[in-house]
Amino acid sequence: MIAAGWLWAVFTLLAAAGQSARNAMQRELTAALGTVGATHVRFLFGFPFALLFLAIVLIATGAPLPSPGLAFIPWTLLGALSQICSTALMLAAMNDRSFVVTIAYTKTEVIQAAVFGLLFLGDPLTVPIVVAILIATAGVWLMSFKGSAPMQGGLKPTLLGLLSGAMLALSVVGYRGAILSLERPDFVVPATFSLAVGLFLQSSLLTLYLALRDRGVLVAIARAWRPSLFAGFMGATASQFWFLAFALTTAANVRTLGLAEVLFAQAISYFIFKQATSRREAFGMAMIVVGVVLLIWVQR
Repeated sequence: MIAAGWLWAVFTLLAAAGQSARNAMQRELTAALGTVGATHVRFLFGFPFALLFLAIVLIATGAPLPSPGLAFIPWTLLGALSQICSTALMLAAMNDRSFVVTIAYTKTEVIQAAVFGLLFLGDPLTVPIVVAILIATAGVWLMSFKGSAPMQGGLKPTLLGLLSGAMLALSVVGYRGAILSLERPDFVVPATFSLAVGLFLQSSLLTLYLALRDRGVLVAIARAWRPSLFAGFMGATASQFWFLAFALTTAANVRTLGLAEVLFAQAISYFIFKQATSRREAFGMAMIVVGVVLLIWVQR
């Protein structure tokens, strides 16, 4: 029972590691495919793997496909559309800012989710929660300094990273709502089914958009199918673990532990992209982690 209770933590750490690898691959694809193209790769090449995961789960469990209610599609659309926006904004920010720092900006999603909870769900903000938010926000501000110049590289990458975090917070809420709306006693089938439907919607919408606006990107994606296939596999695998974790516990718990991605991103930034992280940026990331952990702790 104890081991089963910690399954969500295992899933989250696996998801964070896989997502770091996927982000690194997408960053490399951005130069050849552009922001929208690199974003589309994650969904288009991830969808077949999501179908494969679903087939494996159904065969292994012998369970029938879920019968979605009226609430499933709106929740899934919220998750799918917000995730598209979040990924595109993150990749755009990476063009102007360090890989690890961009990831840290997006990690403010947990803080923004608390604000969304107050605005849309009426969740109260106590004094300790406000303090936690201020600590984490101060960490983000500190990270925006380099040398003596605030937000070196411009305000744009900072805002893109923060907005990416906001969209990711909405996406997490949407997908967890979709999984729970299926009302199944098990958690693997609802999570895997929701992932497959979400990736189908994302792949279809972005393919239609590119077909109407920039068909050349679709041609470029087809030519870059080898690295795109790997990015799609890593994206689908990471998402599968995220969804499994969301099915077991709150989004806040999952995304807080998911801050381990910042450490994975730092390692990727140093060993692959040869980008050093300054002491100021490292301290800022530490403040974000402290703020978010405090935010979750005071709500327990």
